[in-house]
Amino acid sequence: MKLKTHIKIALGYFLVIALLGVLLRLFQIVNISINYKFIVHSHSHIALLGWIYTGLTTLIYKLYLVDKPIDKKYKLLFWSTQVTIIGMLVTFPFIGYAMLSIVFSTLFLIVSYWFVYLFLKHTSTEQKKTNSYKLIRAALWFMVLSSIGPWTLGVIMNTLGSTSSWYRNAIYFYLHFQYNGWFILALFGILFFVFEKYSIHIPKKIFNIFFRLFALGIILTFALSVLWMKPHPVLYILAGIGGLFQIIAFGVLFQKILQNKEVLKTSLSTIEGILFKTAAILIILKLIFQILGAFPIIAEIISSNIDFVIGYIHWIFLGVISISIFAFFNHFKLMVISKNNYNIYLIGFILTESLIIYKGSIIWLDYPLFNNYYTFLTVASVLFFMAILILFLKQFRNQHKND
Repeated sequence: MKLKTHIKIALGYFLVIALLGVLLRLFQIVNISINYKFIVHSHSHIALLGWIYTGLTTLIYKLYLVDKPIDKKYKLLFWSTQVTIIGMLVTFPFIGYAMLSIVFSTLFLIVSYWFVYLFLKHTSTEQKKTNSYKLIRAALWFMVLSSIGPWTLGVIMNTLGSTSSWYRNAIYFYLHFQYNGWFILALFGILFFVFEKYSIHIPKKIFNIFFRLFALGIILTFALSVLWMKPHPVLYILAGIGGLFQIIAFGVLFQKILQNKEVLKTSLSTIEGILFKTAAILIILKLIFQILGAFPIIAEIISSNIDFVIGYIHWIFLGVISISIFAFFNHFKLMVISKNNYNIYLIGFILTESLIIYKGSIIWLDYPLFNNYYTFLTVASVLFFMAILILFLKQFRNQHKND
């Protein structure tokens, strides 16, 4: 199994979504005769299911299943998954949500369940005793839970219509349990695998506090996704409690990480240390944003401002999740990333985030944008695309090495 090829495919998807991101920026400065919403659908689906899903499942396979007698099954699963992703990539830009794109999306859900089945069935008894396994297993179940959202969309569209609040909440349900449940919890699982690899002991009591509080926080913070409806005050309280639980959970874990920083310092390369530190800062800020978002005044400001929502989503996907994935790819020798390459990526990320949040703030304060704002945003997006292109091409320099 040439897992480095799988990573190149994942990075290829990342390159495509970066290109689609540039295209979305260009809509504001030139006349493009294609459907904007269709490109948005393509951008979001390939981001979640192409780049992040392919990257995370490849990592999980390498860490837990690579030595199991399932090569043929996994090859069939992997390439079946790619067919569904490519199917979405070639249908969404042209027809949006229509019969063919929905078929590919549905088939993707089915093959993702197959991956969960293979993981649960073929991990060994010894593996199942580890903390990392417990986290990844929970992450995969959150992925299954998130799929309730897409399954209900068809029913909602046929009964209540796409303008219904239930339609919007079904999408938010899917997104929340994808990035907060499946993606982030899986990354913590891989982090604990690294701890176990270097014999960094996390006491059972500490792990249970972290795991239970963080998982409960994932469930409770879903309330943040429905605050746009101005619901009963209880939901604001639940959202705040969930956010607080996750801050406490991360604080408990972070304290143990600091106690073992010397072991980690000698076990990680310089670039990996930089990547993990950046991801840690970003996730701490993300947890703070959650708490702030539970306050009614702030919740109303955010829910009525699409740029704040986009900025937050990009913060998680392009910041917390993607940078963590880069670090793990490099650590497990699936990808090579240089400090210079990462610096370009980080500059592109900071510039695009700053400009998006700036626009949200300007709209909130009812001020005019500065001249040529969209041109600057497009240039920043091009820089981001170039960083991923350089990273993608860099992987082919090591093509002769064995996986």
